[in-house]
Amino acid sequence: MAVAPASPAASSPEGHAGPLGADFAKTREGRLLFWIAVVFSLYQLATAAHVLNLPSQVVRALHVGFLMLLGLPFVAALAERSIRAASWALGIIGFAVGLYQWIFYEDLVVRAGDPTQLDIVAGLAALAVLFVAAWRIMGPSLPIISGVFLAYALWGEHLPAPLDHRPYDFEQIVDQMAYGTEGIYGIPTYVSSSYIFLFILFGVFLERTGMIQLFTDVSLGMVGHAKGGAAKVAVIASGLMGTISGSGVANVVTTGQFTIPLMKRFGYRPAFAGGVEATASMGGQIMPPVMGAVAFIMAETIGVPYAEIAKAAVIPALLYFGSAFWMVHLEAGRSGLLGLPKDQCPSAGAALRKGWYLVLPLAALVYLLFDGYTPLYSGTIGLALTAMLLLGGAIARPLPRLAWRVLFWVVLGLAAATFLKFGVWIIGAMLALLIALNVVTRGGRATLLLARDALAEGAKTALPVGVACALVGIIVGTMTLTGAATTFGDFVVSIGEKSLFLSLVLTMITCLILGMGIPTIPNYIITSSLAGPALLHLGVPLIVSHMFVFYFGILADLTPPVALAAFAAAPIAKESGLKIGIQAVKIALAGFVIPFMAVYAPALMLQDGGPLAQEIGFPLAVAYIVFKACIAIALWGAAAIGFLAAPLGWWERLLATAAAFSLVLALPLTDEIGFLLSAVFVAQHYWRLRRRTRLERPA
Repeated sequence: MAVAPASPAASSPEGHAGPLGADFAKTREGRLLFWIAVVFSLYQLATAAHVLNLPSQVVRALHVGFLMLLGLPFVAALAERSIRAASWALGIIGFAVGLYQWIFYEDLVVRAGDPTQLDIVAGLAALAVLFVAAWRIMGPSLPIISGVFLAYALWGEHLPAPLDHRPYDFEQIVDQMAYGTEGIYGIPTYVSSSYIFLFILFGVFLERTGMIQLFTDVSLGMVGHAKGGAAKVAVIASGLMGTISGSGVANVVTTGQFTIPLMKRFGYRPAFAGGVEATASMGGQIMPPVMGAVAFIMAETIGVPYAEIAKAAVIPALLYFGSAFWMVHLEAGRSGLLGLPKDQCPSAGAALRKGWYLVLPLAALVYLLFDGYTPLYSGTIGLALTAMLLLGGAIARPLPRLAWRVLFWVVLGLAAATFLKFGVWIIGAMLALLIALNVVTRGGRATLLLARDALAEGAKTALPVGVACALVGIIVGTMTLTGAATTFGDFVVSIGEKSLFLSLVLTMITCLILGMGIPTIPNYIITSSLAGPALLHLGVPLIVSHMFVFYFGILADLTPPVALAAFAAAPIAKESGLKIGIQAVKIALAGFVIPFMAVYAPALMLQDGGPLAQEIGFPLAVAYIVFKACIAIALWGAAAIGFLAAPLGWWERLLATAAAFSLVLALPLTDEIGFLLSAVFVAQHYWRLRRRTRLERPA
């Protein structure tokens, strides 16, 4: 067993690209930023493994401080000297605020709610630097929305009822936003500073072991030769990639480098090729076991184990990728696109036999998560095991005989397995030994450089996620302080008393509109805070109501003008990000029915409840709703693409749409209507196809 060696580019700080679209510069400043990123990752690992024990508030404050210190100078690295100097100054101020919270932590706890003038100055500095950093790293949309909420906290008392609130002192608002756990250091930042950062590093290290190549080879071997195989490879590879990465953009820039050119070479339009990759990559956020950052925030927000969130996401995630797979199959049929020659496709079985051991850290992570261990502990162990694979490969490769290499891995695996009995220190000791052995070998030193670069990449990948989590704390803090969520919730409840479907549509529209300007994380936090309690009041199960918002937050992230995954695919596809975003929405259309069906039949998310489960039992309810969802997705996809076994007429597309819509509602009458319309649609379509084929056949 050998882990993929470091590439030449990966062994230097400068040859390292990240989602912000630039490398660490080949300058003294670039090297300094590189080492800040490495120290940032080491700090997060030390706090996660409890090597460094700090109060939670301090961990969060230093996390945000590192984000400012790394993020602001990094995005200004190519700007003129004055802008770079200002960015460094602001970054240092942001980090100094984190140190201030650490140094004066006990004093701040004692005088909580009664800040001094110095506290107010430090708080204002933290807020100002965070707004600037978010604007520079993520663009203006989220800072503007957060600024509106902050303005509402300051001056909302002057608005007419029911939008007004009682007046608050300026010092009270600053204290709410910049101290404690209700503002920028709230639950989103807590999740970012623990789970999210750790799982980002886990994905980065797993990629370094050769996991991307394994996923690509397995996907090519499974469907590369089928009709439209190039696009199907993109869907499956992105789905597999989604099991280790919760970032849609990261998935695009990894699997997309291979799949988008492959799709273009086999006849797919550049916009459609980019749209397929963007749609499939965004699904990585709902694909267990390593879901997107929102899943961890959701678990903390509603107080359920992360494993419950992952369990609820399994069937919707499979249906999401199934719908994307179905859409590209229909597009391939409509455009007459074939697959790759079978002799050019690798064997999926051979790829698994060669790289099966790469899946072991992922398997360990799944076991720990579903056995009741916390995501923080599970992620730490998963990351440590991945590092052992990476470092152990450098030791095993030079061994002259296969038997010795096998013996090395068996001993290493058995020793690692003892952590369940003897504790995490066993893995820590083994990692220290592997690092020492790598230091004294030539190939080992190159692997250590690869691991160092992975630490830097992880920190850089975490920048937009971490900054977004901190800034949305202002929105959450405002709603907590003023009770704004209650006002919106009452409005949704009043509508829902007449029609639950209208309340769901209103929530969906809110998600989609917000998604046109902000990423998934703030979209989820805002919409779930506003609509989540209202949907719960209307009888929607807790996890289902939050998953509904989460799901549409992902679909919204594909909607232009701010379609991050689409714009990440644009330079690879050599096409406009706007055109790719439009195609991505079209490809994802079939998936829009899934969250609605889950509300009316919670069994789709493996949740108890709903009249269907009470009537026929939970297992049968799950099987029935999955069957019905598959039919609805198939019909919706055919209507959107305009093709089934042959091109569809306009009236056929309307019939398919009506049938799919009828199957969404979990009522006996609508189900019967939906199945009847589905049968009529399929029967007449194939009858017309056979009749046309018979007429075209030569006499």
